[in-house]
Amino acid sequence: MTQSQKGICAEPNLHAQYLMLNVVDDDSEAVRAKLARVLDIFEHFENEHYEAMVTGVIAVGTSYWADVYPGLIPVELAPFPDMQCEDRSAPTTPCDLFIQIRADRLDICHAVGIEVMDLLRIHVELVEQIRGFRYLDGRDLNGFLYATDNPRGMTRRKVAVISEDDDPDFQGGSYLHVQRYRHDLRRWNSLSERQKEQVMGTTQQHNLPSVEQSASSHCVRAVSSTAGGDEPRLMKQGMPYGDMASQGLLSVCCSASARPFKHMLQSQIYGNGEGDYDRWLDFTSAETGAAFFAPSVNFIKSQATLSTDST
Repeated sequence: MTQSQKGICAEPNLHAQYLMLNVVDDDSEAVRAKLARVLDIFEHFENEHYEAMVTGVIAVGTSYWADVYPGLIPVELAPFPDMQCEDRSAPTTPCDLFIQIRADRLDICHAVGIEVMDLLRIHVELVEQIRGFRYLDGRDLNGFLYATDNPRGMTRRKVAVISEDDDPDFQGGSYLHVQRYRHDLRRWNSLSERQKEQVMGTTQQHNLPSVEQSASSHCVRAVSSTAGGDEPRLMKQGMPYGDMASQGLLSVCCSASARPFKHMLQSQIYGNGEGDYDRWLDFTSAETGAAFFAPSVNFIKSQATLSTDST
């Protein structure tokens, strides 16, 4: 059976290390082999520190895919959907590789990251590193619960992982869209609780539908389900990040299709055509955006042994 990468459907962790990398040489054969060895690093730490619940994801950027894996291309692989409307935008900042490391121990995340960078160092440059953390009981830094619409149980795999019917050549893979949002928490915290609930559309304490909810509320606009549908179509694996100078959310959306993320982003930025965009975007802004594909474990390992001439 085709095995998806464990970090795609994993339950939430306490800590995360996100690495954005650009490849700086032309030795795609070596990069393919080393990406398979990154999986070995994940597995080693998972076995040695099972209590830390270590998971990882390796994802390849849309512009780099054909270089490292020439030949077949995932059916819906496409650049990040760059969008802008008035002062709301989803900028595109392409990147070759995205590595997600998560665990319930910060030291393990750090140790895994060090080994991954040591392995890949001669081939890549580090574009950005973000350290994520679980905030309170799974909330964004705005105080509201994050990703409450995530699928549960076996539905997680159905939503996030490509099936044989979807794309047989890339069964077990997943489309990823990664954005780094920076929050204006000083301005946000100047609002009353009632005003915050109007923006988010839910109650802050219990995540119930708020009487203040409107067509521009975040919970209405930032949905991944299709019109008239109740089932979510995105698996959100992001986490808050920050220090005393800046704070935000590293948004990681996984799906068996690239379409639901684009649909959600359009709903947030452009709204419903009647001026009802996502009001939460008045208090946070996306500073980066990139699209990736996370192949199955089987694919990464099988491609690692192929020479450039045979791909």
